[in-house]
Amino acid sequence: MAPTDSVKELARSLAKLPLFSELRDRQLRGLLRWAKERSYAAGATIVRQGEPGIGLYLIIDGTVEVRRKSRKLATLRAGHVFGETALFGDAPRTADVIALEPTRCLVLSRWEFWGFVKDRPEILRSMLEEMVRRLAETNKALPE
Repeated sequence: MAPTDSVKELARSLAKLPLFSELRDRQLRGLLRWAKERSYAAGATIVRQGEPGIGLYLIIDGTVEVRRKSRKLATLRAGHVFGETALFGDAPRTADVIALEPTRCLVLSRWEFWGFVKDRPEILRSMLEEMVRRLAETNKALPE
């Protein structure tokens, strides 16, 4: 886990995501305690398109590039998150994520996530409500 003085900052980063936006600071900090810190060298592939997702990655420091079939989709930096949908299933990753420089991430696996929320139904309810809202928006945007 990251140094204690940065836990509040990392919790604020999570709170910016719609999926976590309704959680209280205490809940977010508790969830972060279950995460494991991982370091990646410049050029390392952090996640590979087509492989099963294991969980969420929160960038502590460094820069990564999200690519699909060598096409750049996004550049992410400290405070950004990727892979959050893997908390709920093992669908294949939809893109590669490559470290552009030495990068540290907190990784919250699906198993650690479910270990944390199993006795906290209020967290699951909040997250599921957000997922339902997002699905409803997607359905509205689909052509009839």
